[in-house]
Amino acid sequence: MATIGFHASHEQISPGRLLTDVQLAEQAGFDAAMCSDHIEPWSARQGHSGFAWSWLGAALATTGLRFGVVTAPGQRYHPAIIAHASATLADMFPGRFWLAPGSGEFMNEHVTGEPWPPKETRQRRLEECVDIIRRLHAGEEVTHHGLVTAERARLWDVPETKPPLIAPAVSVETARRAAAWADGLVTVNQPRVKLQEMLAAYRDAGGRGRAVLQVHLSWAPTEQDAVAIAMDQWRTNVFAPPIPWDLPTAAHFDGVSAGVTEDQVRAAVNVSAHLQEHAEWLAGYLELGFEELYLHFVGQDQEPFIGAFAEHVLPELRTAAPAGTESVGAV
Repeated sequence: MATIGFHASHEQISPGRLLTDVQLAEQAGFDAAMCSDHIEPWSARQGHSGFAWSWLGAALATTGLRFGVVTAPGQRYHPAIIAHASATLADMFPGRFWLAPGSGEFMNEHVTGEPWPPKETRQRRLEECVDIIRRLHAGEEVTHHGLVTAERARLWDVPETKPPLIAPAVSVETARRAAAWADGLVTVNQPRVKLQEMLAAYRDAGGRGRAVLQVHLSWAPTEQDAVAIAMDQWRTNVFAPPIPWDLPTAAHFDGVSAGVTEDQVRAAVNVSAHLQEHAEWLAGYLELGFEELYLHFVGQDQEPFIGAFAEHVLPELRTAAPAGTESVGAV
């Protein structure tokens, strides 16, 4: 059966409130949760950005859910730090934690003051980081000199159940390239043909594990309110790469998004006041071959969304869910 999870948006909700939200999501019947590791929100209107790693410890300890986090080793974090943090969570909560190491975004990495490398360099740096993290999770002492440097690094508490490393990708080429190292693939909702191409590229290149989709959506009792929520909170997130990779601050995103239209937002967010329409959209992603869906309601008040989807959408998805593939959190 497919996993229907809750996306915990640190960029939009304070850490304490978000902890309550994810607990409510579990009570309502969501199967799992995921989040992103940011230091900067996408917009001043979003206005938050708690530290994901601290929050994950609390969330894992106060729910029974499985959690994932999208993060970026190599600049803001040394890969040994990511290996250390993830190994500790995996040791305390076996089989309940995965991480998705990506090549990063300047909005989060600019705080180091170091130059922002080109995409190809960032991709090669990521691959070095993945190798270092896997070796540390295996209990090795690691020395590495390349785009990143590790000197006699070792983890003294190595988890028996290794946390899966899932590849975050928004392009076909990144999905294809990640097949060489990843334990699964995670992306965001895009046009159907693009998602099909990404899945095919990953699988054809030998990619293993589950296909995971984060779905941006906006729902409210009226269409007008659903549109208003999406326009207010997510119009900074409609741009294709390299814009989201290379802008440094929320102020820059607010600046470039000043003229974004409703049509542009609807292309990035599933907007509807009709719960049946949301259920059909989500069932369509399952039909494409995604086995885990993480629902990201782009508004800041999560409780009405959680209640409405738990009652009217999740039951329909249970009947539409594909079966037979192990979870990305499984050994």
